[in-house]
Amino acid sequence: MKKILSIVLCLVLLLSLMATTVFATEAEETEVELLPNQLAEGEPTGMDPVALEDIKIGFVHISDPSDQGYTYNHDLGTQHMAETLGLSEDQIVNKFNVPESAEAATAMRELAEDGCHIIFSTSFGFEDYAIEVAAEYPEIEFCHATGYQASSTDLPNIHNYFGAIYQARYLSGIAAGLKTETNLLGYVTAMPFPECISGFNAFYLGAKSVNPDVEMLVMYTMSWNDPTKEAQVAQALIDQGCDVLGQHCDSTAPATTAQANGVWHVGYNSDMIDAAPEASLTSAVWDWSQYLIYAVEHRVAGTAIALDWSKGLAEGVCDISALNEAIIADGTVEAIEEARERILSGEWDVFTGPLLDNEGNVVVEEGVTFVEPASAPSFGHILEGITVIE
Repeated sequence: MKKILSIVLCLVLLLSLMATTVFATEAEETEVELLPNQLAEGEPTGMDPVALEDIKIGFVHISDPSDQGYTYNHDLGTQHMAETLGLSEDQIVNKFNVPESAEAATAMRELAEDGCHIIFSTSFGFEDYAIEVAAEYPEIEFCHATGYQASSTDLPNIHNYFGAIYQARYLSGIAAGLKTETNLLGYVTAMPFPECISGFNAFYLGAKSVNPDVEMLVMYTMSWNDPTKEAQVAQALIDQGCDVLGQHCDSTAPATTAQANGVWHVGYNSDMIDAAPEASLTSAVWDWSQYLIYAVEHRVAGTAIALDWSKGLAEGVCDISALNEAIIADGTVEAIEEARERILSGEWDVFTGPLLDNEGNVVVEEGVTFVEPASAPSFGHILEGITVIE
């Protein structure tokens, strides 16, 4: 029931955001109006400061690092955070392979009772449970990745974090647009949520920027991590004539399926060249350690963590992995670097108009840039040139 409620809430959010979309001529942070019990970043929380050598940190993950994707990459961020802050192994407690169900709340309560001072909840469907448990443990900070509800609850100890991954997806899409020979891309994605839709739009726009003739087919797996389903969807897209696959799912199954079929692939979360050296062009990747370090340092000091946190290409939170120089198309490096500089200039961003949806409606006017709210991807329009296959 909780999972159904999460999906309904997300769809309501999508509809409301599409109805009240905010546009700007340049990316700018929107000032957040705090609810009564919420705290501005850096304010004293009332929680006792904790010595760095005494802090205990908990994580709840939907899978484990063997996925070679999302959890693997988040765990790399954990390791880098621990190394940077000089933490010992026993200061970090991981709960792996936790489903998006009441088991997530149980895992968080176990971490709280185990003495964790801060708990990171890393999968979209954990958010309701993170809010529930945060209300029970006001002396513990709860940080939730990929969510959007922190700003709508007045709990001072719940926070959302994400980043401008769409910028990295745009760059990775350039590699796909230059490599395709059929001018038909495929995209294996998890859910019909703004996070996924924003991502595949950005990927497609990157491809189209260097190949105006390119089109894209999208299929949902309806799961964040299901290697079998991801492989099946990847195969279905290849059978439709797609010769480069992108992905927003947790495993390397699309990469290995692409290689088995002699086509190419762009990954997500981790460098997937080792998994598919003859297929994988590059991946859109995260450096989660930047947020983890930031949040832990605030908990140590007893000061408030930002309600919503989001950084992008400029800060190195999002980027692409190494390009597979053995198989990328000529001109890929130069095209990506040109686009990178354009984004970093701050004078242009990925969702700059004119942009039309796949029914021909103008969704972003010429010269206008859609600004994603911090930590809540919300570009829910499916753009012209993209077809979703049910």
